[in-house]
Amino acid sequence: MKSISTWGEIPDFASEAEEAQFWKEHELMPPLMKASEHVPDSRESTTITLRFDPRMLSRIKRIARERFLNYQSMMKQWLAERLEVEQRGDDR
Repeated sequence: MKSISTWGEIPDFASEAEEAQFWKEHELMPPLMKASEHVPDSRESTTITLRFDPRMLSRIKRIARERFLNYQSMMKQWLAERLEVEQRGDDR
């Protein structure tokens, strides 16, 4: 197995089969693998406070449970989807 120590050693692949064959014969060196990990920056997320009617919050939590989701994550997803609609100018 050949070790890859820089990103420049990885060629452009013409097909997925070619890429699969390459990775059967090569591996990334641990320092390169470590450098590729995403380390979240504390500035990537800001905590805010929202006040909800208790019944509305209960409904949101119920929907999230039914979907096996964390209710806060589901709400962020909803907001992100709506933001996309607003930016496109759709009337949904």
